[in-house]
Amino acid sequence: MFYDTEKNDHGLPHNPFKAIVAPRPIGWISSQDKDGRTNLAPYSFFNCVCDRPPIVLFSSSGYKDSVANVDTTGEFVCNMASWDLKDEMNLSSAAVPHETSEFDLTGLEMAPSRLVGPPRVAKAVTALECKHLQTLQMKGLDGKEADSWVVFGQVVGVHIDDSIIVDGRVDVTRYKPLSRLGYMDYAVIEKVFEMGRPKT
Repeated sequence: MFYDTEKNDHGLPHNPFKAIVAPRPIGWISSQDKDGRTNLAPYSFFNCVCDRPPIVLFSSSGYKDSVANVDTTGEFVCNMASWDLKDEMNLSSAAVPHETSEFDLTGLEMAPSRLVGPPRVAKAVTALECKHLQTLQMKGLDGKEADSWVVFGQVVGVHIDDSIIVDGRVDVTRYKPLSRLGYMDYAVIEKVFEMGRPKT
């Protein structure tokens, strides 16, 4: 099949776009507002951009608290959601008033960060402390601004639980990072394989 995204004439009961661009890692972003109130929200439009320097991004549909907080304070933490924390991650996606902390909502314990102000999720086995680089509002081919915002941050500190390091490498099959698929579907990494690059 083929469909024109402008017409969106795929004829399916649900838009397949996000199911095609999958799996996507979930960036579980913790941030603070100017008054120190905490926010925790999962973003499936998340990934790393480069490793020298280490830069990550997350994208928000709508100018939500996470984006506003990062723009205000210049700092955030990306906690990686795992199988053991799937229910708390899902609960933290609820639309709640600004003054409600998702840490309180989920019962998750906060742990202090080393180099940034926002706390991290204590039970998350990996967390990336980030400093804000820039926020971009997306535009379409027609030049119109979309209500989509991309936040870039440079990773300044990395937390890794020793329990997931095996033979000097992070073993994703131990911490089972969650990934977002299309619709209401998720996946978990339990099996990996290795391929060496071809030599020329």
